Amino acid sequence: MRETSPSRVYQRSDRANELTTAERAIYDTLDASRIPQHVAIIMDGNGRWAGKRALKRFLGHQQGAESVQYVVETASRIDLPWLTLYAFSLENNLRRPKNEVSFLMKLLKSYLVSNVNRMNDNNIRMAYIGRTHELPSEVQETMQWASEQTAKNTGTTLTLALNYGSRSEIVDSARTLVHGMLAEAAKRGISLEDLLAAEGVDDAIKTRIDEPQLSANLYTAHMPDPDLVIRTSGEQRISNFLLWQIAYAEIFVTERLWPDFRGLHLLEAIADYQQRERRFGGLGETSDEDLSDVLPTEAELARIR
Repeated sequence: MRETSPSRVYQRSDRANELTTAERAIYDTLDASRIPQHVAIIMDGNGRWAGKRALKRFLGHQQGAESVQYVVETASRIDLPWLTLYAFSLENNLRRPKNEVSFLMKLLKSYLVSNVNRMNDNNIRMAYIGRTHELPSEVQETMQWASEQTAKNTGTTLTLALNYGSRSEIVDSARTLVHGMLAEAAKRGISLEDLLAAEGVDDAIKTRIDEPQLSANLYTAHMPDPDLVIRTSGEQRISNFLLWQIAYAEIFVTERLWPDFRGLHLLEAIADYQQRERRFGGLGETSDEDLSDVLPTEAELARIR
């Protein structure tokens, strides 16, 4: 697992004037030094949004796509470096009706084609994670095109998790490590067993399969772990999203359905995040715990020995 996001010096965004009045009111209260480096969002509630309005599900998905662009543009205006959206899970691909999956793929293509110019205007770079090679070829081509069109942008990196599942990501990372060992053995002209035996099997495995190695072979190896995870629609679950990467992320759950989520609500989540003290398994700076009641005295340590 990677350590926490490296600290960096933040300045007030020179695009803050592009925020709405309500957004600017929240942004001006934020500590510029504590803007999260990476926000990940589980976008949920498109179907329920449509159902509450007696509309077909596809209209909820369409409105959800609109929300994506609103939120992404606000992220770019506050200089948020990384924004990852859970757009289409591996489970969605396997368990949703085929006609709904087909519509979602068309909607993805339409979103990318329609918004590339806006992404360039906002200095947004497109990226993807997941088993994207299993998506329809025409969708992959559009994804590649959008990535190439925005590759030179230096602002927010928008990553869409597509045909993504965190368990499968971890499995893929482990498989990559095994393939790497097989390739090393083949290059040396020996068997994998001999490769491991030459270094001591246990030591060789510990060296080649550890947390840094697994982390380095995840889809997200090129980005920092999320500082903040936002879940819309009020559901209290992670849904197989970035399980490895969010080990110490702060989680913000809102009852708001994704089609109603806007940049304003992203800023509200960041404001809530800034009220928390991130401990990463240790004691925080403001902890009021009296360690004298927790730690053993020298006399007590002597008796233990």
